Amino acid sequence: MHIFETERLILRNWDDSDGDRELFFEINSDDRVMEFFPFRRTRAETDAVFARMQEMIAETGLGFYAAELKSTGELIGFIGLVRTDIEPYIPLGTVEIGWRLAARYWGKGLASEGAKAALAHGFETHGLDEIVSFAVYNNERSTAVMKRIGMRQDIPSSFIHPRVPDTHLYLKPHVLYRITAEEWRAEQ
Repeated sequence: MHIFETERLILRNWDDSDGDRELFFEINSDDRVMEFFPFRRTRAETDAVFARMQEMIAETGLGFYAAELKSTGELIGFIGLVRTDIEPYIPLGTVEIGWRLAARYWGKGLASEGAKAALAHGFETHGLDEIVSFAVYNNERSTAVMKRIGMRQDIPSSFIHPRVPDTHLYLKPHVLYRITAEEWRAEQ
């Protein structure tokens, strides 16, 4: 099921093919991709998240969508929108934009291209009022994408992530970026 497209990408629900499952496992277990996360997922953990993501997209239309190249059909990772809650820092039901691409697809503008389209999808199709994104404070690759897609840092809302274990203190400080539907429309 295609959800939306960009010039170079098709964003869709995950299918049960070995290719989708294999790429999902790759990006969730790769040390470079997961540099700013405190754990790497096992195959069983990845398969469980994969199934939840399929269900979420099918039920709500929101989720981290499979991103594939139009030109070759290669799956490159995910880009999308999910409801999140990290109360009291991010209220229940707030929609987060996120992405995770296999390292071989970094530096080509694909995350920014897909994320811009995901913002449009969120504001136009789902009628969202605001979309947020957050990352470890020194994750420059992710914060650069946030800036390129028009999000602004909400400095007073920076937070210590409560779900990051104390064994990884350096991953706890997070920055928060936001964009409202009004701000997004003004940029179009």
